[in-house]
Order: sequence, then C-alpha cells, then structure tokens
Amino acid sequence: MRRQLRSRRAPAFPYGYRYRLDDQGEENQNYLADEEEEAAEEAPVMMAPDLEEEEEKEEEEEEKSQGQPIGNAWRQKLQIMVKYLWDPERRMSLAQTGLILFIYFFFYASLAAVITLCMYMLFVTISPCMLTFTERATTPGVMIRPFAHSLNFNFNVSEPDTWQHYVISLNGFLQGYNDSLQEEMNVDCPPGQYFIQDGNEDEDKKACQFKRSFLKNCSGLEDPTFGYSTGQPCILLKMNRIAGFLPELGDPVKVSCKVQRGDENDIRAINYYPESASFDLRYYPYYGKLTHVNYTSPLVAMHFTDVVKNQAVPVQCQLKGKGIINDVINDRFVGRVIFTLNIET
Repeated sequence: MRRQLRSRRAPAFPYGYRYRLDDQGEENQNYLADEEEEAAEEAPVMMAPDLEEEEEKEEEEEEKSQGQPIGNAWRQKLQIMVKYLWDPERRMSLAQTGLILFIYFFFYASLAAVITLCMYMLFVTISPCMLTFTERATTPGVMIRPFAHSLNFNFNVSEPDTWQHYVISLNGFLQGYNDSLQEEMNVDCPPGQYFIQDGNEDEDKKACQFKRSFLKNCSGLEDPTFGYSTGQPCILLKMNRIAGFLPELGDPVKVSCKVQRGDENDIRAINYYPESASFDLRYYPYYGKLTHVNYTSPLVAMHFTDVVKNQAVPVQCQLKGKGIINDVINDRFVGRVIFTLNIET
C-alpha cells in the first residue's frame, strides 16, 4: 500500500490579503472561507521518495512470485541441491573438500571391514548343529497336553461339548507318535542307557522310537475319549528339549503329581504311563534340530482315575531327579507344572 502524505499547511495568501478581506463585510468573509476549503482539497499530494521506491519494488517482487510457475521453483531447489552435491566453481562436494571426503570414505570402509571380519569369525567358531551355551538351562521346562485356557481343565462329563476339544487336541498331538510312523522313521533302542552317537556334529543322528501304544489307556487307541467321557481325564507331560542334556548319575527323570494345596485326598488315584513314570535314558542326549531331525520327545501320561468331583482341585506335577530344580518361585514351568482339574457331573 502506498502511503500518501498530504500537506497539512494552509495555502499561502499574499501579504495583506487577509487584512483587506477582514475590512470587508460578511459576504467577503464567507467567500474567504470557501476559497480556503477549495485550496485545501486541491493541495498536491506529497510522497516520500524512499518509501515510494521501496513499495514499488515490493509490489514488483510479489507480482513476479505470484506469476512464477511452480515448476520453476522446484527447478531452482533442484539446482541448489545439485550444486551442494558438487560445486564445480569451488570444486567441493557436500560443502567439503576432497581430502575430507577421502577421510570419511576411509573411516567408514575400515569400520565396515572390521564388522565383516567379526561376523565371519563368529560364524566360523560357532557350530550351527550344536548349541554352545547350555549351562543356563540345566533343568528342562515342562509343558502338558492338551491345551487348556489358563491351565484350567473345566468340563462336565455329561456334556461332550465341554471336553470334546481336549480329545481333538490330544489326537492331533499324538499323530507323530503313531506306531507305524515311529517304526518307519526311528530305531528300536535298548532301554535304560544313553543313546550316544559318535561322528561329526553335522552328521544326521538316529532317534529312538516312542510309540503311541506306550501310553496304553491314555493313548487314545483303547479309549478314543482319553477318559474324559467318564470323568477320568488323561494329561500328557513333556519336557522341553535341551541339546546335550543328560540326566545325572544315569538315573531317569521321574514325574510325581499331587494336590498343590488343600486336602490330599482330593486325588485318590493316578496311573502313570509308562508305568515307571519316567523319561527313559535312551532318549538322551538330544543333538539339535538340524541333525536330530526325527527326534520324538518322550512323554509321561497321568491318568487321574479317582479325583473328587464338582470342585476345583489344584494339581502340581514335578520332575524328580539328580540336579533337577523344581521349586523356582518366579517360574512355575521349570521342573514342574501347575494346573487345575474341575470335573463336574
């Protein structure tokens, strides 16, 4: 906006002109007032030269910027970026001289070489077939099948819909333990001794058979409902695999279940399969999934044949053996498992 500076001075009259008009009558005085108003309206507009030039420049720049295409603006930005990457006049890249760029390149190339060498040495010294650090997992973790929400087995004997999903889960889990499949893939090992296999670490290892029929009444072969239809449920216990794990002193790890808290008479009878209620030594050691491909984890089945009905019974099953830890407070799956049976009739 242009600023217009109007002169506030009254128009100049010749000397003595007002004096002569004052001597005249009222008509002449009115004429003088009209002349002064017209002179004030017709007074020329005074412009400050500096402000006028600056405002004209600003208007011209605004007009240029408004009329300039968007593509030209992006082209200018691209030119600035290209010049930043390489300035041919100053012979600089990224606002740095060639010496600085060489130092940067040498530094990062050396860093990449050191990292590559470390990774190479790591893969050379570590065997992919056998775990190196296993001393932190001296006691296997324990898990049970079938799956149950919050490890709470709650079902009604007279309502199959409440326990049928347990049967389906057990049947699916035991498919890999079918006798025909085990006889085809694995070997019949002598019981009561470790199955130690010599040879290179990358050689395939044989696995001992663990047949579904070993579980007898909890195999699902004689009773397709695994005892759930009669209120005598079967629950399978499995130890997690640890490469190189050997039960100490040559004694197999056994399983023992009891009421965790409350009346011990709430569980009056439990049948174990195999009858020894233990994991035979022939299934150890485990050589890892890369070489021990057909390895089948041994199981212990707990058949709860006489459990108090219509109330929740907390059950704790522990591993028993030399060097086995089963009382870790912060982890209830190390060497033991706790679940609840609530059988309604």
